[in-house]
Order: sequence, then structure tokens, then C-alpha cells
Amino acid sequence: MKKILIIRFSSIGDIVLTTPAIRCIKQQIKGVQLHYVTKSVFADVLSRNPYIDKLHTFEKDVDELYPALKSEQFDVVIDLHKNLRSFRLKQKLGVKSYSFHKLNLAKFWAVQLKSVKNLPSKHIVERYIETLAPLGVTNDGKGLDYFIAPHEKVDVAKNYFDGKEHKFIVLVVGGSYYTKQIPINKLSEICKKTKLPVVLMGGNGDKGIADQLQKQFPKLINTCGLLSLNQSASVIEQCEWVISSDTGLMHIAAAFGKKIISLWGNTVPEFGMGPYLPQAQNKILEVKNLSCRPCSKLGHKKCPKGHFNCMNLIDTSFAEEL
Repeated sequence: MKKILIIRFSSIGDIVLTTPAIRCIKQQIKGVQLHYVTKSVFADVLSRNPYIDKLHTFEKDVDELYPALKSEQFDVVIDLHKNLRSFRLKQKLGVKSYSFHKLNLAKFWAVQLKSVKNLPSKHIVERYIETLAPLGVTNDGKGLDYFIAPHEKVDVAKNYFDGKEHKFIVLVVGGSYYTKQIPINKLSEICKKTKLPVVLMGGNGDKGIADQLQKQFPKLINTCGLLSLNQSASVIEQCEWVISSDTGLMHIAAAFGKKIISLWGNTVPEFGMGPYLPQAQNKILEVKNLSCRPCSKLGHKKCPKGHFNCMNLIDTSFAEEL
């Protein structure tokens, strides 16, 4: 029997994108014990995943877990994070390990040259699965997983639509970096044009923008800062469309097979992080051929050029069809 540890410390979207690897290992290696290590703040993403035998979490540094992980006596470590901390952990555990190719250099040159032509046309999920090839694990093509506990399920009809079943759109407010977020003028355009009810979704830090939108459009359902991650996922599971920038909630939507319209700012889908196995109706909206894009592989606190054209020039007419 093999005992395998997967390493992925953060963040929501990146962890969701490892779920095909989790499932394929568990289903394709007979008798495997599968463990996973991540930051405690992201534990809810995996807490109900039936393919993980044990979830290890830490608060500030993985050093906290060295003794406990060492005592597990793993046979193999799969490093799907690949940074200095994961390197130190692998050194401490001292067992056979495999690491995925992170493309840091290729992404660096894409940002420097404002060109994506030298980036491989492979989704990060495919590269995660390729890391498992030495174990004889292959991609089953079933996409992403996301599991929610029964007590975290949200009755959308009861809570938001007076008990009646209703089609609705989830509009994701915010994102991990300002230059990945849909600006308020574009959020407003979307809300004005769409015919379906809109549920705003985001964290505590997005409440200010969401409140401004609700003043403009009183019929909006504003859940920003009110739901846990898994409650938000439950609402997404029941929606008709998800409109989002490059966020973790976008990947959760993909796990539920939702129809997704994604708006891309300073990052580009060619980095390999677009919606995985998307529906035919899905749309990726971006401003092509901007001389300043991509300006970062992650994001910035403000637009380096000051105009934020990568988002401000996106056409929102798609919302008229929803």
C-alpha cells in the first residue's frame, strides 16, 4: 500500500484545480492512502473531499507540521506548489517526490515581452496530472470536484426568492488583486443590461462596492461578506450563469459545470488557469493586443499605466442576452 502526500498550500482556485489529481490518484492506485497539506485558511475547500484520507493544515508556516508529517512515513510526495517552503518540506521528509513544472520563467518572459506565443497550450490541470505519470496515473477527463456538507447548503429559493424556484446569475465582486477585479463601472453595466436576477458574491472587503451597486439597483441580492466559502459554493451550484474575473469562485463554478463568462484583466488565460472543461456556452472576454498586457502573472494593487484598459475596454453587451 502506498501512502502519498500532496502539497498545495494556497489558494482557493489553485487548490480546486488539484482536485482531478486527487481523484485520479485515489481511484487509479489500489489501496493508496492519500494525504494533503495546505494552509488552514483554505481547509474548507477540501474538508469534504471523499478522496482525501487525511487533511493536514497549518496556520503560518509548514514548519509547524514537520514532526507530524515525518511520523506518517510517506512513500511519495507530490509537490503541486513548488516553492521554497515545499522544497524544505520535501527535504525534511526525505522520500521520493515529484514536482510539477511551474512555468515561472515562461510567464516571466510573457510579462516582459507582452506576448503569450511561447506559453504552452496546456491547462494547469493537465500539467498537474502529468506530474503523476511516474505513478501510472492518467487524466480521467471528469473535470474538477467540489464537495459541500449538507449543513452548508443554502436554500436559494427560500432565502432569496420567496420560496419560488428562479433562474439567476451570480456576479462575483472583487478578486485577489485589484487588476484582476471587474471595476465598478463594468459591474454596473452588467447589472443594468441583464434580465435575470443578480446575486452579488464576494468577501468582507467587497461590501463597499456591493453596497454601491445595490443603491443603483435595489433589486440586487447582495451576499458579499455574509456567506462562508462553502455557502457561496452552494449558491453557485444552483445558479444559471456565473460572471467572474479570474477568481477562485470561477473555478468552483467550473467544478459544478456552470455556464461561465469570465473577464480577464492583467492576467491571461494562456497562463493555463482558465475555466477547466468549460461548457460550450462559456465566454472568455479580454482585450486582445494591448501593448501593456499581461503586466503581471498575478496582479497589482493598481494599474501600472493608470488607465486599466484591460478591464475598462471590455464589451459588456453579452449581458443583454442573459
